[in-house]
Amino acid sequence: MADFLAPFLPVADAIAALLKPHAEVVIHDLGDGTIRHIAHRLSRRSPGDDSLTDIDGIETLDRPVIGPYPKTNHDGRSMKSVTAVLRDGRGRAAGLMCINLDVSMFETLQAVSRDFLRFADATPRAAALFREDWREEVNDVVGAFLGERGTSLSAMQVDEREALVRELDARGVFDVRHASGYVARVLGVSRATLYKSLKSVRGERA
Repeated sequence: MADFLAPFLPVADAIAALLKPHAEVVIHDLGDGTIRHIAHRLSRRSPGDDSLTDIDGIETLDRPVIGPYPKTNHDGRSMKSVTAVLRDGRGRAAGLMCINLDVSMFETLQAVSRDFLRFADATPRAAALFREDWREEVNDVVGAFLGERGTSLSAMQVDEREALVRELDARGVFDVRHASGYVARVLGVSRATLYKSLKSVRGERA
């Protein structure tokens, strides 16, 4: 009987080596319902253990890739997992390759970064200073906004851009002459688009 899972073992080892020490890769044998192989073990499981606890939440094997989906390791660490369905020569599901990535460290880094990049709650500059340094004020507000939301200027959606414009307007940025042109350049949009967002924001308060 052909061993359809054997070619995937070095693939699992390669993925685990690339992501080491943050990920384990587990190959499940659907034929006997056991774990066939574990590369860089992060859990307490071993080859030969029952697979049921790992695949019980998978509702369908129709898709070639399932996830990513959240999991929790035995020690409480948050994991981000994705599963590839491994098929035999007839296209039947013969096994699963589960990649479990430990994201707990990244969650901590995100929280630390958010704290260090928080400017929105800082004491406002004096009006005279603001008139001289309004560009820096814009940069601070934009940087804090992106840091808190974990996004970037290029990835912002329309509602996020309007939320940023709302915050800039509340700081009085658009009361400064020529500020709108600078803000438009920072956001990477046309003045017309910026004015449209500003009109929408101010319309909410009308």
